Amino acid sequence: MLTGVHYIYILFILIVLITMALKRDTIIPCIIGIFCIALYASKDIAFSVGTIFNSFIVATKELIGIILVISIIVSLSKALEEIKATQIMVSPFIKVIKNRTSAFFSVGIVMLILAWFFWPSPATALVGAIFLPIAIKAGLPAIGVAMAINLFGHGLALSTDFVIQGAPTITASAAGVEVTDIIKDGMILYWTMAITSIGIAYYMLERDIRKGKIQVETGIEISESETYTKEAKISAFIVPLGFLIDVILMFMFDLKGGDATALIGGTAVILLMAICFINYKKDCLEKITSFIQGGFGFGIDVFSPIIPIAAFFYLGQLGPFTESLGTGYLPEASQGILSDIGLALSNAIPMNKVMVCSIESTVGAITGLDGSGFSGISLAGSLAKVFGEAVKVKIGALAALGQITAIWVGGGTIVPWGLIPAAAICKVSPIELAKRNFIPVMIAMVITTIVAIFIV
Repeated sequence: MLTGVHYIYILFILIVLITMALKRDTIIPCIIGIFCIALYASKDIAFSVGTIFNSFIVATKELIGIILVISIIVSLSKALEEIKATQIMVSPFIKVIKNRTSAFFSVGIVMLILAWFFWPSPATALVGAIFLPIAIKAGLPAIGVAMAINLFGHGLALSTDFVIQGAPTITASAAGVEVTDIIKDGMILYWTMAITSIGIAYYMLERDIRKGKIQVETGIEISESETYTKEAKISAFIVPLGFLIDVILMFMFDLKGGDATALIGGTAVILLMAICFINYKKDCLEKITSFIQGGFGFGIDVFSPIIPIAAFFYLGQLGPFTESLGTGYLPEASQGILSDIGLALSNAIPMNKVMVCSIESTVGAITGLDGSGFSGISLAGSLAKVFGEAVKVKIGALAALGQITAIWVGGGTIVPWGLIPAAAICKVSPIELAKRNFIPVMIAMVITTIVAIFIV
C-alpha cells in the first residue's frame, strides 16, 4: 500500500527529472524532497531539519569507499605526472590507438573484459588511470573516455555479468528459473541494449565534436628524443606491475566488488609511497603530503555536489530510509519506497505481452533510480515470475529485461550519483556524463523493450 511518503517521493522524482531535463542542477529539489518526506512522516520540523543532515551522513557512508579510492588514484596520478612517468607508461599504446574511434572502443573493450572478471569499480580505476592520457592524445575528449568506461563497464558488463554471474543469480532466484535461462533467453536483449546505446552514444559524441560543441583537449606530448630519469623509469615500471599483481590476486582469491576496490586502493597507497621515496629521497615525507592533499581535494570537489542528490535517492531503499529517519514511518510490509512503487504499478495495469514487457522495463528502471542496480533485480525477477505465469511468456527473457533496465539505470549510466567513479577518474562532471548518456540509453531501453515483446 502506498502512503503519503511514497507520493511525495514520486512528486520529487518528477521534479528532479524535469530539473535535469532543463539542464539545471538538482541539489535544492533533492534537499527539499528530503525535508518534505521527513516532515510528512514525523510531523516534527526540528526532526525534519535534522534528517537532512542525517541523510547526508548516510549517503557519505555509502559513497566513502568510492571517494577514497578515486582520491588515492588521483594522488598517484599527480605524482606520476610530475616525474613524467605517465609519458613513459603510455608510450607503448600510442602505436595502437591512433584516433578517437580506436581510442573509444579500445578503452571500452578493455573495460568490458576487466569488468566481467572483476566488476566495474576496480576496473574503472585501472582503465582510467592508464588509458585516459592515451585517449586524450588520440583526440578523444575526457568525457568520451568516461562514456566508454561507463557504457561498456557499468552498462554492458554489469547488466550481463556472464563471468561472476552475481546479477543473473539474484534475478533467477527471484524468478524461480535457472541462471542459464536468464543468460540464454536474454542474450538478444543484452546485445540489443548494448549495441544500440553504445552506437548512438558514439555517434552523438562524434557529431558534437565535429560541430565544436565538445572541445578536444590537448593530450600529453611524448617526444621520441626526450630523456627520462632512471627514477622515473623505475616508477613507470612498478606501477603497472603493481596493478598487474592485483589483477592476478583478484583472480586467484576470487576478490570482487568492495574487496577488489580495497586491494586497488591499498596498492595505490603503497605505490605512491614508493614513488615518493624513489624520486624525492629526503623530501619524500613532504611530497606525499602534497600529493595526498591534491588527490583528496579533487575527490571532495567532485563528490560534494553529489552527496545531497544521492541522499534523496538513497531514501528509496529501506535500509538508508530507516537509517536516516528511523523505524515506523513506512508500512510494516514495505520493501522500500521504490520497490513499493514498482509493485503498486504492476498491480494497477491490465496484463498482456505489451503491457507486461513495458511494466517490467519501467519497474526495473524506477528501482534503479537509487543508484544501485542490484537493489531492483530481485523485484524484477519476482515480477517476471508473476507476469510470465499470468501471460504465458518466457520468464527468463522477461526477467532479463528487468535486470537490464535496473542495472543500466542504477548500475551507473544515467543517474549522476551512480556513475561517479568513471566521471571522477576522468575528471569530468558526473552530471554532464549523465546528460551525455541519457538519450542513447533511454532510446536503447525502448528498443530493447520492443524487441522483448516479440521474443518473450
